[in-house]
Amino acid sequence: MEAVSAPGTIGAALAQARRQWPAQDAYLCRGRHWSFAATADGADRVAEGLLELGLARGDRIGVIGLNHVEWLLLFYAAARIGVAVVGLSVRYRDNEIAHMIADAGVQAVFTVAELDGFDYLAMLARLAPALPSLRQVVVLDAPDAGQAAPPAAATAPQAPLTLSALARSAPQPGRLARAAAAVHADDLAMVIYTSGTTGKPKGAGLTHRSLLAAAGAQAAHVRTVPGDHLQLALPLNHVGGITCGVLNFLLGGGTLELVPVFKAELVLEMMRRHPPTLFSGVPTMATLLLSHPASAGVDLSRVRLVVVGGSTVDGALLEQLQRRMPQATVMNLYGLSECSGAIVMTPWQAAEADVLQSIGQVFRGSEVRVLTPQGEPAAAGEVGELCFRGPGVAPGYIGAAAGAAGFDTGGWLRSGDLGCQDARGYLFLKGRMKDMYIQGGFNVYPAEVEGVIARHPEVLMVAGIGVPDPVLGEVGRYYIVARPGSALRAEDVRAFCGEHLADYKVPRQVVLRAELPMTPAGKIHKAALREEGA
Repeated sequence: MEAVSAPGTIGAALAQARRQWPAQDAYLCRGRHWSFAATADGADRVAEGLLELGLARGDRIGVIGLNHVEWLLLFYAAARIGVAVVGLSVRYRDNEIAHMIADAGVQAVFTVAELDGFDYLAMLARLAPALPSLRQVVVLDAPDAGQAAPPAAATAPQAPLTLSALARSAPQPGRLARAAAAVHADDLAMVIYTSGTTGKPKGAGLTHRSLLAAAGAQAAHVRTVPGDHLQLALPLNHVGGITCGVLNFLLGGGTLELVPVFKAELVLEMMRRHPPTLFSGVPTMATLLLSHPASAGVDLSRVRLVVVGGSTVDGALLEQLQRRMPQATVMNLYGLSECSGAIVMTPWQAAEADVLQSIGQVFRGSEVRVLTPQGEPAAAGEVGELCFRGPGVAPGYIGAAAGAAGFDTGGWLRSGDLGCQDARGYLFLKGRMKDMYIQGGFNVYPAEVEGVIARHPEVLMVAGIGVPDPVLGEVGRYYIVARPGSALRAEDVRAFCGEHLADYKVPRQVVLRAELPMTPAGKIHKAALREEGA
């Protein structure tokens, strides 16, 4: 299908959704329903507040918050007036926050005041003297879903400014309309920092055009329509949340139920109250949901599509998904921050073998090429670096990484991921270039070994890395979380791999763990495992 038609800017896309589906639920958050009209109205009030703060097109604000509607009102408000949002995770701490604020030139930070005992206001107060661009800190709270709230009661002089107070700013005639009219499709809309597995994180500069192109391509592919319902647990400071979730549903007219932070029992209770039509997340999320005892009491009969992002679905998980949702199509999704969202998905009517082994095909309108280490086009089936070009690919990085390697003058993005392509155009992911290790002269791709280990009936999660070895140079170390009640042993894993893999691919080291470190996006944090193995 062709990409869903979208206006040139995110503000215009929200206005279009308001015209098409004014009374329809756009978001469910903490028991409240936000229609597209209420969302647009709320965003306009926040936009007036941003203008009152002196923010203008080209400025940048940071957001530290959970998946709540105030995050989205702020995002839409900023986009409306050409201010870029720098996505900051609630899991980031001093060093990460300071680097990102300074690198992006953030002028105001909107943050939760406190979460799980951590004081974000105190952290920002500590950091502020060394951050000359930072002028304002605002507490994220929930503006009213209807008309503007009455003025707040007088507070102590030390009380921080809040988002709801900003939303009560008196509008100046014509000010918002003039600011919105000046916003262009190629203006920066969001900055998402890469995970920083090597060196400092780099800020991918995503434009209105690139974000809407990626979202439109996905909305067309998954056939998002009014009536679709999804519990969105992927964080909003990540393309998985903002593009694959929010903007996809904005263009298609579906309803998102915002999950503040992923907890299996919380998501399952939401699903019980509001049965979903789509089921989406990284493999870890799907595994934890389906293995939770409460999942048996959740009606999943309306689910028409399951989207698994981050890596190909393994056999055991696919079997679980098909058993619980036999009427649903299962698709893999592959994307990058630098692609503004997804760029590869499983085609409809794909064979089961392709769902298990391939990440799919590039979206129509985008291109892929596989390059050998010598920079030459790889033959069909030959492993090389995956490179992408298309309307969703961002122009480049911002800040200190501007002009850094990864983007070339022809518009191609070098993903850093290894893979191959067959004659049908299906792509097969082999893992990150830095993940590959050379054991006794043989290249080993952890993604392949992980796929085999994940098929073991007693394995819940697995992640592999290469570690130094005095004889072989490098060997594979695989961290495994067994299923509850399992008596799985390391030798069981090695024996299982020996039945399905060449001997040099069989893990030399198997580490059984109760849990694995996770990234803010819900993926296994291999960088943390590498630090352990260093």
